[in-house]
Amino acid sequence: MATTNAGVARILQELADLMKLEEGSPQSFRVRAYEKAVAAVRELTTDVAEMSQSQLVAVGGIGASTAKKILEFVNTGSIERVEKLREKYPPEFVELTRIPGVGPKTAVLMRAHLGVENVEHLKAAVAANKVRELPGMGAKSEDKIARAIERLGLHGKDRRTPIQQAMPLARELVASIEALPEVRRATYCGSLRRFRDTIGDIDIVAASTEPEPVMEAFLALPVVSEVIGRGDTKSSVLTAAGLQIDLRVVAPSEFGAATLYFTGSKQHNIELRQRAIDRGWTLNEYALADAETDEVISSRTEKSIYEALGLRYIAAELREGTGEIEAAATKALPRLVEVGDIKGDLHVHSTWSGDGRSSLDEMVATAAARGLEYIAITEHAENLAINGLSRDEVAAEAKELDRLRDAHPELTILHGSELNIGPDGGLDYDNDLLMAFDWCVASVHSHFDLPQAQQTDRLLAAIAHPAVNVIGHPTGRMIGRRPGIEFDLDAVLDAAADTGTALEINCHLDRLDLPAEMLRHARERRDLTFVISTDSHHIREYDHLQWGVANSRRGWVDRRQVANTWPRDRFLEWARLTRA
Repeated sequence: MATTNAGVARILQELADLMKLEEGSPQSFRVRAYEKAVAAVRELTTDVAEMSQSQLVAVGGIGASTAKKILEFVNTGSIERVEKLREKYPPEFVELTRIPGVGPKTAVLMRAHLGVENVEHLKAAVAANKVRELPGMGAKSEDKIARAIERLGLHGKDRRTPIQQAMPLARELVASIEALPEVRRATYCGSLRRFRDTIGDIDIVAASTEPEPVMEAFLALPVVSEVIGRGDTKSSVLTAAGLQIDLRVVAPSEFGAATLYFTGSKQHNIELRQRAIDRGWTLNEYALADAETDEVISSRTEKSIYEALGLRYIAAELREGTGEIEAAATKALPRLVEVGDIKGDLHVHSTWSGDGRSSLDEMVATAAARGLEYIAITEHAENLAINGLSRDEVAAEAKELDRLRDAHPELTILHGSELNIGPDGGLDYDNDLLMAFDWCVASVHSHFDLPQAQQTDRLLAAIAHPAVNVIGHPTGRMIGRRPGIEFDLDAVLDAAADTGTALEINCHLDRLDLPAEMLRHARERRDLTFVISTDSHHIREYDHLQWGVANSRRGWVDRRQVANTWPRDRFLEWARLTRA
């Protein structure tokens, strides 16, 4: 199978991560060079495999040395430098750097002085108070590490992969498998299809009448580091990062039964099988069938199986065995959001923000081309020192937005800001300027370790401010890397309902914030309002909308509560009233 841009970006990101350990710093020249190349490759519209070295070097962000490595990967399926670094820094050691307080330099120091090679070793060193004895560490640092390990849920024997790493790989694999002439259909299943934040492995189901060539092609993929099991219809492999991938090939007529079986949680499948048993049927990965005659009742589609069992179709994100089957039987499932329901994007950055990568013109034109009815341009505010806009810059951008409104009369463009919620709940700018904006997102960007009561108070203060329309990525979490802040969820939900302030469902795969479990907790609060926003910094990130929608679905959010599913006039009136 041909090398893809996603595959090249993935190997370059791995090289960058390994180089952080090799050089002891995430800010070294080589690390930053590789990370720039990752962004450049992801944003390319040209197939990397078709490009020459000179063409690669002509791309901004790709240097000559990196271009050689890209070509090495395209031509051989590997990069020698990466292979050597993998031997030196195996996956379980690299995992340590995901823990707040354990940077690359600290991880290498722990290995040298304490023999720490994985999370279990680190937990033992923390328990023995050994970490505090290292140069530059102390009791507070050790306590912070211990708390982070606990809150991130890291366990050496049950390694889980964050969704932002697993999803792009799974999509790439499915696309490669579906491109095979022998394959009718393919999809990823398991906890990834249920859209869990972290996954144990990747399960893929393919429909084909010729499994042998499908297996051969799968085992030959560049991502395969080790084959741990091979059969006629199922094979299991490991990536270099230790992630297991299972491929099952089924007959096209069995595809629905197989995807249903391999997607649902254990409890969901148990409850489904019980409904089948109650009707004198059996349900497995092959079919829903009569228990006595083996006559197939349904197997081709998931929807037909649910219907045969007297259930409305249950979306994959809901299949956890937590009440969805009863809700489907009683017609009490929420009316879930679809990507096509979203009429506006309310958290968008451009190059006016220091971390934006597409121009204001590009961001607005792309929003218009995607058929959006309204958009909020929300550059970072002044208290975010590196990326924030000064008051003069706010005024200058306002003039640019006037020009763009004339150029795109079909699109309502709101002049907004992403404000920073200070440790005391304070916001950027003065009140007159704040109220002059059309739309304000207020987000936590710092002071993540404050006590729960103080975190709650800062959020409540921001919610109460009349300029604030929505609280952005409310927990501030980065999945697998930074736990969210701890706050009184019910107090925040109450305040948001009382003031009409919306809560954001951030679409970035490494955020998905609010988390689905908090959304599910809020399910009965019909007085709450949410917005699903991409937080885009580049035009390609508008595509992240699908992830925020999926997270809302996993959280049982009813589309009636999502403000940016509303028609323009209704939305604008609501936005005006929340700032009254």
